[in-house]
Amino acid sequence: MLSHLAFGDTGWGDELATGVFVTASLALCTLPIGLFAGFLLSLAKQSGDRLLFVSANVYTTIFRGLPELLTLFLVYFGVNSALKSMSDATGLPDIALSSFVSGMVALGFVFAAFASEVFLSAFRAIPKGQYEGASALGLGYATTMRLVIFPQLIRIALPGLANLWMNLLKDTALVSVIGLADILRQAQIAARVTREPFLFFGTAIGLYLALTLISSIAIGGIDRWSKRGEAAR
Repeated sequence: MLSHLAFGDTGWGDELATGVFVTASLALCTLPIGLFAGFLLSLAKQSGDRLLFVSANVYTTIFRGLPELLTLFLVYFGVNSALKSMSDATGLPDIALSSFVSGMVALGFVFAAFASEVFLSAFRAIPKGQYEGASALGLGYATTMRLVIFPQLIRIALPGLANLWMNLLKDTALVSVIGLADILRQAQIAARVTREPFLFFGTAIGLYLALTLISSIAIGGIDRWSKRGEAAR
């Protein structure tokens, strides 16, 4: 049975390794998009502009309420259908989102909605005196955010963002339904061809747990880095 996991023409090791690369790449490409969009949404929710406030809350209500799989289908099938209709109407060459890009966009939408709530809670946990002290020192808004607020924000938001990252790693398995060759998709194909489902799905479990362990170590390092000032005191 273990010969099925060998690399080369005799086993499925190469395909599973490719699946790990695709899964990790999808999660890592989605993360900065979701973090940036979530941060902007949290700012909009604190904005005095009524339109920004309402729009941000409507966005998070929708994408926190929709199942991730349905969001993925809406992007992959809905957006691609709209792009095809636009291409047909304008006579331009066909444009379509690949499975990877569709997965990245859909998971990014969901991640941003949840990350905005984490950032918003972190903003509210920072005492107003921090802003007032920065203003008394003559710091502008951008400088206050960069030197005073943002370092505290990262430290406070990190546990919540770490949980969202773990959820993102697991949610990448959803893209297997639209044909992306991630860990789960490769395991499904190998199990069907070899008729060894327990072996390959068990291997997929081990690979996801390995990615989770690596992530936990990396998050622990980031957490220690964010608290380096406290340790020095």
